[in-house]
Amino acid sequence: MKKFRKVLDGLTTSSPGGTLGSPSYSSAAGTPTASTPREIDVQETLVSENFQLCKTVRHGFPYQPTALAFDPVQKIVAIGSRTGGVRILGRPGVDCYCHHETTAAVLQLQFLINEGALVTACADDTLHLWNLRQRRPAILHSLKFNRERITFCHLPFQSKWLYVGTERGNTHIVNIESFVLSGYVIMWNKAIELCTKTHPGPVVHLSDSPKDEGKLLIGFESGTVVQWDLRMKKVDFRIYYDEAIHSVSWHHEGKQFMCSHSDGSLTLWNQRNTARPFQITFPHGKIQKDGRKESCKPILKVEYKTSRNSSEPFVIFSGGLSYDKAGRRPTLTIMHGKAITVLEMDHPIVEFMVLCETPYNNEVQEPYAVVVLLEKDFIVVDLTQSNFPIFENPYPMDIHESPVTCTAYFADCPPDIIPILYSIGAKHKKTGFSQKEWPITGGTWNVGSQTYPEIIITGMALPPSCPAVTLQMLYKLKTSKVFEKPKPGEVRGGDLVEEDPYAVQMVSWCPQSRIFCVVGISAHIILYRFSKYEANTPIVSLEVRLQCDTEEVLSPSETENQPCFPEPGSHSPVQASPGSGASEGVKDSIPCLKVKERPVRVPPGYQAELVVQLLWVDGEPPGQITSLDINSAYGLLAFGNSNGLAVVDYLQKTLLLCLSTLDLYGAADPYQRLTRSPRKNRQSTSGRAARRTHAHTHTHTHTHIHRHRQAQGHRHALKGPGRKLSLPTDLKTDLGTNSFSRSRSSSVSSIDRETKEAVTTLQFGESYGRKGDAQPTPCLWVGTSLGVVLLIPMSVPTEEEERLEEPVTIGPGGAVLLMKGSILRLAFLDLAGAIIPGPHEVWRDPNGPEDPDRPRRRKLINFSPWSSQDGCAEGHLAVVCSERQAKVLLMPSQACLFVHNITESSFVLRADVVTACNSVCLACFCANGHIMTLSLPSLRPLMDVNYLPMTDMRIARTFCFTNGGQALYLSSPTEVQRITFSQDMCENLQEMLGELFTPIETPEVQNRGFLKGFFGGNAQNLDREELFGEASAGKASRSLAQHIPGQVGMEGMKAAAGGVVGDLARARIALDERGQRLGELEDRTAHMMTSAETFSKHAHEVLVFFTFLAQIAAIKRC
Repeated sequence: MKKFRKVLDGLTTSSPGGTLGSPSYSSAAGTPTASTPREIDVQETLVSENFQLCKTVRHGFPYQPTALAFDPVQKIVAIGSRTGGVRILGRPGVDCYCHHETTAAVLQLQFLINEGALVTACADDTLHLWNLRQRRPAILHSLKFNRERITFCHLPFQSKWLYVGTERGNTHIVNIESFVLSGYVIMWNKAIELCTKTHPGPVVHLSDSPKDEGKLLIGFESGTVVQWDLRMKKVDFRIYYDEAIHSVSWHHEGKQFMCSHSDGSLTLWNQRNTARPFQITFPHGKIQKDGRKESCKPILKVEYKTSRNSSEPFVIFSGGLSYDKAGRRPTLTIMHGKAITVLEMDHPIVEFMVLCETPYNNEVQEPYAVVVLLEKDFIVVDLTQSNFPIFENPYPMDIHESPVTCTAYFADCPPDIIPILYSIGAKHKKTGFSQKEWPITGGTWNVGSQTYPEIIITGMALPPSCPAVTLQMLYKLKTSKVFEKPKPGEVRGGDLVEEDPYAVQMVSWCPQSRIFCVVGISAHIILYRFSKYEANTPIVSLEVRLQCDTEEVLSPSETENQPCFPEPGSHSPVQASPGSGASEGVKDSIPCLKVKERPVRVPPGYQAELVVQLLWVDGEPPGQITSLDINSAYGLLAFGNSNGLAVVDYLQKTLLLCLSTLDLYGAADPYQRLTRSPRKNRQSTSGRAARRTHAHTHTHTHTHIHRHRQAQGHRHALKGPGRKLSLPTDLKTDLGTNSFSRSRSSSVSSIDRETKEAVTTLQFGESYGRKGDAQPTPCLWVGTSLGVVLLIPMSVPTEEEERLEEPVTIGPGGAVLLMKGSILRLAFLDLAGAIIPGPHEVWRDPNGPEDPDRPRRRKLINFSPWSSQDGCAEGHLAVVCSERQAKVLLMPSQACLFVHNITESSFVLRADVVTACNSVCLACFCANGHIMTLSLPSLRPLMDVNYLPMTDMRIARTFCFTNGGQALYLSSPTEVQRITFSQDMCENLQEMLGELFTPIETPEVQNRGFLKGFFGGNAQNLDREELFGEASAGKASRSLAQHIPGQVGMEGMKAAAGGVVGDLARARIALDERGQRLGELEDRTAHMMTSAETFSKHAHEVLVFFTFLAQIAAIKRC
């Protein structure tokens, strides 16, 4: 790669958008502008053809689930949702998400067992046929009912005719292959008796008799059950019951069936006597003192299954509890003989299914597990063990254990971090799971060619993943354990927080040093260090008073001879006592939460070391933290909010800097601010803080600020008449819960009095604090909500002993750049266009045993911009992105090389400098749903796709980019959607995804035996084609339903090709297995012939022997 040619300093003073003195925004949106006429000779490899946007995979629990289905041969499960989505799960790694074009809820799912297809019935009265023989399922056919509403569907095993029950009580029949209605219809008025005056209600159950496929059992909501003879087109019997029916389940012999009712009862019916139930039970209804039964809740579903190992059947149902026990959890009841087991669930039960060994309904079912779909969880119960344990779920479905408030995405993590976190997190896992393997084992999945470790952080959970489709829960961390539980009646500052006071608002993680910072909604920051050993240490608490009053302005006499960065004494935090300087009853100098004062015993893993809390000031709560950055090499933590900036030395546990945003400018304030008279009895809030250490007693902290004479005119800048604060943008924000819109104006407009300039982004790094610097030094880049970028140089001791004893000095900063909109991202590139990683410390265990021969010392990795360059004077590049613009600066001259106006009609929500296709680009996500990529350093537009209109604050809060051309966001409160904008990954996505369908031979029908078949009768087969075909049944009315063709073109061709390949593979496997069976039969025949010859030989020998004995006996008689 090549470098920039020689650059002349100072040319940007007259260039567009160069410095604060002459800001210019001449370039239109979508047009990069080079602000100086210098020659750039850097080779950029990225082109538009390198980018393509597509969804990769969705993780988490399906939001608002409604339906469940299971294929007993393929062993895959499907879950439908209220928003029209369908998740198909198999073995770990086989996870597919598909969505209907409409957002209608999925009412029911039906697998075409071992056929690689799925039927979905939606709330808009439409049936869809999905092809699962391709990695991304597609709809082949749709059938829209126009005059009737769908209530229930049933598809018999190895049948191509689907029974569809409707709200009017009619039953229609659909051909699965052509997806058209048959002329054969079972009308409700023919199913009931003529003397019946009331409508039986919607169809709630359909099933064919295990004994005879020509008998269809129809259950109506009112309590009527009818068995319809499909051949004779008449009713065999009718059953009337006073209570409404919710479900029906057959005994495998076809002589009995069980119904669940709305009064919490189960009725068992025998076909020989349908006048009354054979048995009525109230499983959870007890007899009261007056002799009456307790009223119980409805039993929504019942499954009646038989087992070979036991003469007693399994009766499994949901619901049926008595009403008098309020607050009881939802339950799943398992009745096996006289034993009744009640399993309490944490969430309401949506659906459950019993998994059986055979797909045939006329064989002994042999149940082995129960799949239970809850509103917010998915569990599988092991039926083969007496205590009915649950299986350990391999899918990461508990990322929503607490509401996800933020996300972070890290690619190319150190390879050793994931095994260590997993080993630590495995020790905290729950026990008592079933020892058997997870029963849902369908599909196949292979690790793709692009595999590298990634980590996704969601709130308080850290799950890692590979870039294909797998995701595994790795480690959980609860921040509430750091704080004391509030006592009853105790009033704390956190009481005013409407949400959970421990909710995570922001995270910052250094994978190399394994330092983890969590920002809470109660204006607190928790710093964690990772250790493989248990510890019993105190938690240091640092309280910061960071409050700024926009109406507080000192008089001209008070501002004379006051420097920009005051003396250390004026900003030295003093010990704050609760209630100081405030009237009685007004909260002042108290934090929102109380940190535990006693030493805390913490297990191996992430251990809290420091808690920084902002204090209440004069009855006003602290502003929520808006930005955070941590650097392990410097040992510094910086954070900001709408009031100002604070820098903490977490190694010495001291507060280094605590200033309002106005004080950060020094004499270079770019805005005209309106002065007002100060209010009385108002404390100065420029930099007061206090620190409490529970292990050691310290009464003060040190603030070290390096002063320069040229910065002493800051307070003089406030002298003179009042000046109005004018901005290049209008920062009024309109944020709704379901909408996200913001009005922007490119013209200069005034800001409201209450508006404060917030610190929106922070970035530590090696840079040039001043234009004349020859070598880079540690610096802190600060971006504000008014579009200003400030640079603060620092002096950090490098030796370990000096770092722990000597103070860190911070020099006066100044404004570097002014941009449109709030600053979102800061990043550094070298002169070859590569990302300069931030300095970091190599991880060392803080609680590890000491080795006298090898003392543990800090090992720092510093990526200095001049360490790898031939000419160190040329500096590095700084990339700055705001809500409207992106600029590239050359350091140390601070010359603006390139400017690009990203958008004029909207604004950028998220931006980041990431790697893609072995190069670097700037990725942006706008509020209008556009995802853009710009080349670096020239800021050429490479991709602009209208992907996702941002209609929810959740998307704006959780959207994030990472290296490798990937991004993710929270698509629902319980699901994480991953996307990629890399062409290479889109091309390799097919091989990363798992196969849902694998060719498997259908199990053969069990041999019933001669006597059982003779006396019990074999199941009678039905020629449905003869009954329901157009030749005999005729055509259905065109106005009843409308056929909608599925996808065509390339996608359909791929699906058809996939189906043909699957058929060929299945045929090949069938031939191989048939040949193998023929070979085995030949071997058995030869063995039987050999056995027969041996038997004949032995029989002949026995005959000769007995003949000889008979002759001897005859001789003796003679």
